Amino acid sequence: MKKYSFVRLLFFLLAVLTISCLSPSSRQGVKASFFDYTDCYGNRVQLDSVPARIISLSPAITEMVFMLDEGDKLVGISDFCHYPEATDTMNRVGGMQNINVESLMALNPDVVLIGSIVTKQDMEKMERAGLKVVVIREESKLEGLCDALAVVGKLLDKNNLASEQIGQIHARLDSVKQHIDTSITPKKVYYVVGFGEQGDFTAPQNSHIHEIITAAGGENIGKDLTSWSISREFLFEADPDIILIRKEDLDVYRKTKPYTSLRAVKEGHIYPIESGWIDIVSPRNILAIQYINNLLK
Repeated sequence: MKKYSFVRLLFFLLAVLTISCLSPSSRQGVKASFFDYTDCYGNRVQLDSVPARIISLSPAITEMVFMLDEGDKLVGISDFCHYPEATDTMNRVGGMQNINVESLMALNPDVVLIGSIVTKQDMEKMERAGLKVVVIREESKLEGLCDALAVVGKLLDKNNLASEQIGQIHARLDSVKQHIDTSITPKKVYYVVGFGEQGDFTAPQNSHIHEIITAAGGENIGKDLTSWSISREFLFEADPDIILIRKEDLDVYRKTKPYTSLRAVKEGHIYPIESGWIDIVSPRNILAIQYINNLLK
């Protein structure tokens, strides 16, 4: 049988990607710029006009650019940017580590948008080559997503649309909260981050996935964990009511021992979920919250 492991755990480190920590910066006597921010590495970035050519090395930022109707300004994206479908035909510039600066320069971008998974050394290398770089730190909290969307909105001169989108996100979250019955004990939810011979993994307390499950009205079985790894003993003792797993892994998991002995598997309470909704911090996290909330009803 094909062996499955937690290879996709790397995805969380890669992008979970979004996000806040840009703060406005200004100095007396300096002419105001259209965009003037100090990023997460303490680097001040100034732009005199709205960028027309953008490279995004963050899946979350790529989604945000499209949310703000400016996807046509993306001249390059990372290998990990797969949403929306329009990204299928876009020019890919590689991963988020060991970046090929020459390939970025060839696209003549006005700005390169990256997450802090990109090292400071790579950022400085891009800057030495003459590229304008905005670093947006990855966050484990959904509120950071809204902060980042506001920044991207300012960068693209789409402040009103960004505010509208942020308002919609908060409204959808509030709608979910209104339908959570706080009078009953929440169901225990297990998200399968990884499984197989290399071990079992789930979302710990400091992860955005924990926040997604909690916001949906569930109890994350990893709520007291500080790392992603769990033992089989822990898993069976936790005895989750509901198991969530990437849809591409569903069939294998529910046929693999010892997972077949889990109560949730035996009772058919194991459900597929789109990895793009939950594996990274992105605007689509709200879809994961709504989906999980419906399962818990």
